[in-house]
Amino acid sequence: MNGEKSVLLIFVQASSGVDGASLLDDQAGGRSVLGTMRDRAMNVLIKRAQFAIPPLSLMILSSVSVRGVRQEICDLRFDDLPLQRGWDLAGISVQTGAVKPAFELAAALRRQGIRVVLGGPYVTIFPERCREHADVLVIGEADDVWSEVLGDLVSGTLKAEYRAEAFPDLSKERLVRKDALRPGSYFTTNVVQTTRGCPYSCDFCNVHVMNGHKLRHRRIDDVVRDVERYLKEDKRIFFFLDDTVNADEAYALKLFRELIPFRIRWVGQATTQLGEHPRLLDMFARSGCGALLVGIESLSDGSNFAHRKYHNPSARQVECIRSIRSAGICVYGSFIFGLDGDTLAMPEAIEEFIGETGIDVPGINLLRPIPGTGVFDRLAEEGRLLHDSANHDAFRFSWGQEMLYRPKGIPLEEFIPAYTAMTRRVFTVGNALKRAAQAPTLRSAVLMFNMLYVHMYALSRKDLNRQLEGLSGDEVPVSSHALN
Repeated sequence: MNGEKSVLLIFVQASSGVDGASLLDDQAGGRSVLGTMRDRAMNVLIKRAQFAIPPLSLMILSSVSVRGVRQEICDLRFDDLPLQRGWDLAGISVQTGAVKPAFELAAALRRQGIRVVLGGPYVTIFPERCREHADVLVIGEADDVWSEVLGDLVSGTLKAEYRAEAFPDLSKERLVRKDALRPGSYFTTNVVQTTRGCPYSCDFCNVHVMNGHKLRHRRIDDVVRDVERYLKEDKRIFFFLDDTVNADEAYALKLFRELIPFRIRWVGQATTQLGEHPRLLDMFARSGCGALLVGIESLSDGSNFAHRKYHNPSARQVECIRSIRSAGICVYGSFIFGLDGDTLAMPEAIEEFIGETGIDVPGINLLRPIPGTGVFDRLAEEGRLLHDSANHDAFRFSWGQEMLYRPKGIPLEEFIPAYTAMTRRVFTVGNALKRAAQAPTLRSAVLMFNMLYVHMYALSRKDLNRQLEGLSGDEVPVSSHALN
């Protein structure tokens, strides 16, 4: 085969509030001119407030060097598809929340005569659902198999399937480059992952399903070299994309001690247990940590335990979050209302908790049963899903926040009003200004997030109330399991 092969790696956005507000509202029609202008203005704010970062998985793949292959990244949040150019292969990472648009894009590309390879979380968990939509499937973490795909592309021997038989060894040095990105599209290009895997087994999460329960570590020297190299290209904030950046205390202590001299500012995700480890918390603060997303979920141990989340006992949550904030680190506190065990007393408890801890950005979510998780399978078996369990696209995450299941102990007719009343009280302009003023750092970011949520939860209330109006009779769809 003669000539250089061109490969386009495509990021398809999920149907979420970050990428497109209120899917249900799109069906409403009859929008006023003023309302349309307002929503367009808010969509601009949404794109700015999402603090968009590049897709690390595609950065990793684009950094794989094979003689005779040129790779580029197309991020559909910002870029138009460059179909005027000839592509020998298009790779699409299929996120669970973006199955339908990914499949539609794959079909359109194949009609243009472009071969399509599908990979990513959804393909890894549900390969049989993806075969008809692609010429090639990549199943599992692609770090080690992508060079084989590209080599076969050059030799004209592409296979229908490539499967990672084992998790990649992250201690192997892998240079991740940024030259396939357009830096100006992003809040920062400084995205770094130090570990993969999760030691926990929360049934509403698929991280341990895809990446295993055992933490795999990159070598600290390699991470430090990445930080030093990235700083020469981009002076902006760093995102550490580990699902739990404090999961291995000894590793984290050593890593962030090494990063202190670089005087970076960084954000990440952690458990609230960090507040009980003063040495590590101090190291986070000294190394430049500005904010952490922590998963609180329910304030009831019974509710958390019902979903296999055991590592943040409710009695210790207040002091843990206070300790983190006292160290000068902002807290994005993520709650889930509607876990098994939750009652109608939970909204008041959440509001009191937010006030008592001073959480800088609260996120109060509904339980989203994601295909491929334990909770999805269990709710399907119990007949509590509101859509056919075979229709995975119906279970996308959307800021329409429509209910996707029936809570265990609260009728929908009571649950929806309780949730919408809570978000109306929590997410106000006054509260946004107050939280920004009291934030230990990053006050402009805290303000932008809170103001964004004032808008987004208003859309959520609109869609949920529309769903509530249709609850009479058999208008709410039910899982096919419930009919058996």
